[in-house]
Amino acid sequence: MDKKPPSFFPISALDHAFAGIGAGIVAVLCMNPLDLLKVKFQVANHPPKGGVGRQIFLSLKEIKDTQGWRGLYRGLGPNIAGNASSWGLYFLFYNMLKTRASGGDPSYHMSAGSYLLYSAQASAVTAIMTNPIWVVKVRMFTTRAEDPVAYRSLWHGLSSIYHAEGTRGLYRGTSLALVGVGNGAIQFMGYEEMKRWGFNRKRKQFARVGREWTPADDKLSNTSYTIMSGTSKLFALAVTYPYQVIRSRIQNNATAHLYPTIPICIKRTFSEEGFRGFYRGLGTNLVRVLPGTCVTFVVYENLAWLLRSAATRRDKRRAAAATLIS
Repeated sequence: MDKKPPSFFPISALDHAFAGIGAGIVAVLCMNPLDLLKVKFQVANHPPKGGVGRQIFLSLKEIKDTQGWRGLYRGLGPNIAGNASSWGLYFLFYNMLKTRASGGDPSYHMSAGSYLLYSAQASAVTAIMTNPIWVVKVRMFTTRAEDPVAYRSLWHGLSSIYHAEGTRGLYRGTSLALVGVGNGAIQFMGYEEMKRWGFNRKRKQFARVGREWTPADDKLSNTSYTIMSGTSKLFALAVTYPYQVIRSRIQNNATAHLYPTIPICIKRTFSEEGFRGFYRGLGTNLVRVLPGTCVTFVVYENLAWLLRSAATRRDKRRAAAATLIS
């Protein structure tokens, strides 16, 4: 195996950034209606009626009946911009940190603590850079297009918030977003450990039958990626979900008078709704985020593998051409 893995772009981190952007776009296109519903449930201060499935069905039907199909995809622009940029930046920084630690050696094994640290660092930088987009997304999700205060687009939302509330408005909820880096850090620690176990198992199988490992084999099955990403996300979400509810309520302009600060938001939520209030929308979020996470990681891993494969073929052609010239 080469010391340095093949890279389609000048550095391998850009391969991962490109794959992350593509994965973010695909996931949003698939899951935007449920993402919209999750935010609406999070900012609501009255308990929903019925089971999770019934809540989701009736809520989606209500949006469709009152706002049409476009209502289900309200906020799509900010959601795509937010997810694509978040996943792209995250994978860029995360893989730059991993490459720096390993010296570019793909066989270097990092500890679970290292995965946790690098993931947290990458998540923190990404959260700060993309927070204004998420503020616009939440406010678009919690308003109707015909409302006088509704934002028409991502740029309209960003400029409106800046002129009305200044830079502080764009970074509303950033401290909670930074608390939320634990979600991604815990998820990636688990995911990386499971993926490493999967590759070790695959290499042992190859060794038993005397098969040589090639760059084309540097990929697990889509089923494996689905199980690993879903399991790691489920665990991370169970630990860190309450911060998402608080962040949505802090960022939602319509309830800013009820939840002006994080301590007040926590106190009011607990006093009026109890512990269940901190897990409002969890059922919808599980329905949305688990398929969304699985789609994201399967698309990301396949795009990253396609870029590595294309780089391998390109390098072989260049090597063959150099041999002919010499």
